[in-house]
Amino acid sequence: MDAEELLKRYAQRERNFQGAKLSGIQLPGANLSGIDLQNADLTGAELNQTNLANANLTGAKFSRVSLIGANLSGVQASSVNLGLAELSGANLSKANLIGVNFNNANLDNANLSDAQLNGANLTKASLSQANLVRANLSSARLTGANLAEADLSRAELAGVNIQDANLQGAKLRGVKLPSYNLSGMNFAEVDLGAAELTNIQFRKACLRGINLERAGLQGSNFMGANLNGANLKKADLTDANLYGASIKGADFTGAIMPDGEIYKPEASDTERRKQETSLPTQIAMIRKVIRTENAPAPVGPYNQAIAASGQMIFVAGQIAIDPRIGDIVYTDDVAKQTEQVMAHLEAILTAGGANWQNVVKTTVFLKDMNDFAAMNAVYGKYFDAETAPARACVEVARLPKDVLVEIDCIAVI
Repeated sequence: MDAEELLKRYAQRERNFQGAKLSGIQLPGANLSGIDLQNADLTGAELNQTNLANANLTGAKFSRVSLIGANLSGVQASSVNLGLAELSGANLSKANLIGVNFNNANLDNANLSDAQLNGANLTKASLSQANLVRANLSSARLTGANLAEADLSRAELAGVNIQDANLQGAKLRGVKLPSYNLSGMNFAEVDLGAAELTNIQFRKACLRGINLERAGLQGSNFMGANLNGANLKKADLTDANLYGASIKGADFTGAIMPDGEIYKPEASDTERRKQETSLPTQIAMIRKVIRTENAPAPVGPYNQAIAASGQMIFVAGQIAIDPRIGDIVYTDDVAKQTEQVMAHLEAILTAGGANWQNVVKTTVFLKDMNDFAAMNAVYGKYFDAETAPARACVEVARLPKDVLVEIDCIAVI
């Protein structure tokens, strides 16, 4: 079948082209959305800029095909052979590509976000700057693949084989790679922020300039690894092995070190002198609970008023964002959102040299006042009723990012 006949039949609303012999066909820029090409032979076809959205390509032969800039979003293409195919700039978002053979294919700048790539063969494929956000790559083979500057954030990588892959400058934020052996691999400038990397083998790996901020690295082995210039802020390195690792210029601020202690960089002499000059005296905090029978008694863990003197800390309103992933959590559970908010407040107070006992005033903003009891049950765990801070609680029409609760506070130290 030639291109003219196919386009004519497609224009007549025919969609079933199963088993068609279309090798070498040229259909650049054609609109073939929803076409059924099951088991068709398109070996060596030219389909640049072609619209194949939601097409059924199951079992079709696409070896050496050119699909530059083509729209393949939502296609059904399980077990298709796309070896040596040219797919640079193609849109394969939400496509079913389970078991597809992409051996030596060019997928540079391709969009594979939310695609199903379970068991796919991407051996020696080029995926430079490709978008693989949230893609399912379970048990996929990426041996020798070029993933330079590709974005694999929140991708599913269970059982994936990435030996000898080039990941320089790639983003893998929030991924899970438990117990993998990545010894000797090049992860220079890779972004693994908030990733779960427990019990990983990084022996003699190049991790220069890597971002591991807030990553879970419990039990991982960094023996002989190059961590020069790495960002390990607030990472969890409990029981990790850093023997022989090069850590020149690495930032461990706030990280949990292998011995369980939190790393705090020592201030330089200049910084200490500056602190001594700017804070010549320390003002002791004076705190007094105020109660009167001439005003309503508190209903909950708070007091009518607190009198305090000292240095004041004004903590901005906090909402239930997980700082590791930058997303809202527990969208339908006000109690768990309150726990997340209180954890943020506590972290900020600690950073400011304060604690819950230093808090003199809080304001609680609720999306629905019917959530008050659930919020209050969590809130009450953080304060002694006798010395709890003054509090206001109001219902509002809407909160940032549609959270259920927001809380701010004022502390005095």
